[in-house]
Amino acid sequence: MLFKLPDDKTLYKALLTRDGQFEGHAYVGVKTTGIFCRLTCPARKPKPENCTFYATIGACIEAGFRACKRCHPLAPAAKADPTIGALLKALDDRPAFRWAESDLTRMGFDLSTVRRSFKRQFGMTFLEMARLRRLREGFETISNGGKVIDAQLDAGFESSSAFRAAFATLLGCAPGALGTTGLLLADWIETPIGDMISLCSTTHLHLLEFIDRKALPAELSRLNAMAKGEIGIGRTARSEQIRAELAAYFSGESAVFATPTALYGSAFTRAVWGELQKIPAGETRSYGQIAQQISRPSAARAVARANGANQIALVIPCHRVIGADGALTGYGGGLWRKQRLLEIEQEYKNQTLKA
Repeated sequence: MLFKLPDDKTLYKALLTRDGQFEGHAYVGVKTTGIFCRLTCPARKPKPENCTFYATIGACIEAGFRACKRCHPLAPAAKADPTIGALLKALDDRPAFRWAESDLTRMGFDLSTVRRSFKRQFGMTFLEMARLRRLREGFETISNGGKVIDAQLDAGFESSSAFRAAFATLLGCAPGALGTTGLLLADWIETPIGDMISLCSTTHLHLLEFIDRKALPAELSRLNAMAKGEIGIGRTARSEQIRAELAAYFSGESAVFATPTALYGSAFTRAVWGELQKIPAGETRSYGQIAQQISRPSAARAVARANGANQIALVIPCHRVIGADGALTGYGGGLWRKQRLLEIEQEYKNQTLKA
């Protein structure tokens, strides 16, 4: 990178004055909204503690921020890559359209070029981006008490079977199986580093995962079987609690999660999860250290498996476990998210040291 960002104080001043000297070289991600902007954005200015500055659009997207609709930070990048520009416009013009590879071919695009371009810029393909946007519309319709057919139409699916198949791929069950009542209710939660799904009863949090985690459908399927099919879409007091705690966490107010959790696993697995919850925000442990702390010093690999089996992200902070050499290791939500979470929590540690 040829351009080195100045300090945050200088960049925040540029944001307040809408200084154009950093145009194309600096962007701001706003933790409280999950939006990233140009420094010249006319929108109301966030507090400095809610700002994170990045040198590239790709870094903003990797950190989970969505593009601002007022200053359109994607516009220059779209102009630089005609393929991306044309398809982003097409997606905005027809957000409910069910895009397929044949549509891209018919528009004259080379599929491999489109795939590479979107993967490079956004970490997902154009079709994945379009599909997630449509399914989210359908999810919210059902969550608000709408019928499955209304959710299907809101999601832009002409075929009910296609909607059910797409919904099942994402959530592990058909939309008709998810009413607004049930022993467990699913809620869709936006965060600055990507959308999450919570699954709560009236008393406990049973699941909290990023929506793009590959294991999510299987996890939901297992919980659906345990609940004997009584999973719905909606909110309980516990889902409202975890939603509020996540908002406080990402806004820098609190790293404490007090929502009661329902844990599914062996005694060993639950012991590992219990030890994870003892790691203070801003600190990390290795798998070997966790094994020592639960009096199973030779069980580092088993600790790693238990860590990977966690289905209540952040609350049970498996992201705080790293390799013995200090390197980031596998994380179901993606290593970029693990890095971002550790960066967020380092700020909590700094606050504690200053107190």
